[in-house]
Amino acid sequence: MLYWIADALGFPGVLNLIRYLSFRTGGAIATALVIGLIIGPKFIGWLRVRQGKGQPIRTDGPQSHLAKRGTPTMGGLMILTALGLSVLLWMDLSNPFVWACLFVTLGFGSIGFLDDWDKVRKASTAGVSGRTRLLLEFAIAGVAAWIIMRQNGTPLFLPFTDRMYIDLGWFYPLFAAFVIVAFGNAVNLTDGLDGLATMPVIIASVAFMLIAYLAGNVRFADYLGIPYVNGAGELTIFCGAVVGGGLAFLWFNAPPAAVFMGDTGSLALGGALGTIAVVAHHELVLGIIGGLFVVEALSVIIQVFFYKRTGKRVFRMAPIHHHFEQLGWSEPTVVIRFWIISLVLALAGLSTLKLR
Repeated sequence: MLYWIADALGFPGVLNLIRYLSFRTGGAIATALVIGLIIGPKFIGWLRVRQGKGQPIRTDGPQSHLAKRGTPTMGGLMILTALGLSVLLWMDLSNPFVWACLFVTLGFGSIGFLDDWDKVRKASTAGVSGRTRLLLEFAIAGVAAWIIMRQNGTPLFLPFTDRMYIDLGWFYPLFAAFVIVAFGNAVNLTDGLDGLATMPVIIASVAFMLIAYLAGNVRFADYLGIPYVNGAGELTIFCGAVVGGGLAFLWFNAPPAAVFMGDTGSLALGGALGTIAVVAHHELVLGIIGGLFVVEALSVIIQVFFYKRTGKRVFRMAPIHHHFEQLGWSEPTVVIRFWIISLVLALAGLSTLKLR
């Protein structure tokens, strides 16, 4: 909105700052952070009144989690509110990539909201059926993938190479939709401990803030040998809004959590990161930067596969963060060590920008 106003006025005086992505990104971070911190206490109070008993807790999980019974969920609505207002205020809304990311973020957030509400209403850990969720997620991701494909074409660029790619043709929308859906659900599976998913999402967003900026700048992209994507730089601001909203939520989600993100937030943020990676043509690098989420998702797949085949479990409990809890690690120990792993993986992913 501010960009439109400044553009219509010809960017006079101090409004010339709005031309710069760095200024608007800083503005987006600050705006989302302040909005989140302001609405947080009243929002949590409202959720507590509306939800009564709060999010149901698995009885077969770590016994320490039973103390969290009654903590309200759907805190992702706080993040989406702060993020959405910040994006609408600071971004160039004529950019189709902005709307593709917003469509996935709000669409996945709506699916997560329905799932969270169903769990709270039924006082059960089982919400909307997995098949229904996946169908809705692929429908939303497919639309976003189509929008992106019309702007970007259908190449899959390979990391550690100088713009070497495989043209996926009409298979590309399915691949892009899979990346978005898979990452949304991977973040969702990671969100099982206080702050565990929030900080790695912030770290990954900072990494893609840099990637989006470089991919959207023809000179930097040419120097680094990465694909240039006209308009991708605008998503630097989107990443900033995620960072600001995430930090505000972490203020209230830090142990002991006053509110849980719920599927409302985790699905939305994971889908947003997947969409940004698709826009920037860094889908494979997302697997490195978001490697923690990938491992969490794989641990569930491996556990289910082997249990159905052999009746035995590979891990004491899946997702894998619960496995370490069952080994005797305290919750803060698991969370902080996973944050460190997330940071290391983000740095490893960023190294692909130069190792070519």
